[in-house]
Amino acid sequence: MVRPQDRKFVSADPEKCIGCLVCEYACSMTKEKTFNPTKSRIRALRLGPLNNLAVTCRHCEEPACVAACPKDALTQDENTGVITVDEQACNGCAWCISACQFGAMMIHPEKKVVFTCDSCKELGEPQCVKWCPEEALTYVSAQELAQKSRISAVKNLFQEAKEKKSEK
Repeated sequence: MVRPQDRKFVSADPEKCIGCLVCEYACSMTKEKTFNPTKSRIRALRLGPLNNLAVTCRHCEEPACVAACPKDALTQDENTGVITVDEQACNGCAWCISACQFGAMMIHPEKKVVFTCDSCKELGEPQCVKWCPEEALTYVSAQELAQKSRISAVKNLFQEAKEKKSEK
């Protein structure tokens, strides 16, 4: 069994994301057979003129979306962490949307039930990651993401120390 901290999810690097929406189109085509960003399970958000970030399900250890569902329409795979929606049970109340701190739950524009990223489990790899032209998306675990952050922090500290030394 995979430990929760080793579950993989799609992570976005805001330093690389240009807001091109290719991830949304790749997702909607893979899942819905249409180029329609409103049917995508990932959302590219423009936070400012030069700040963009893609948001999708993080497969939380204790998902608030699952706990918030009054119809028990959401379940989580114990191994992968992927959230599955029982479309017959979901009434579109959107409580899970409010509960998700990552903004990863959405209402399908036609079906009027919630949907979220399943990491393209049937294909073995998220298509948004595969098609991102800037390599801003990665499929990582929380452990890998933490290590990447530590390495980045050490590099920044090293660069800062180097700059201070050259100023003297």
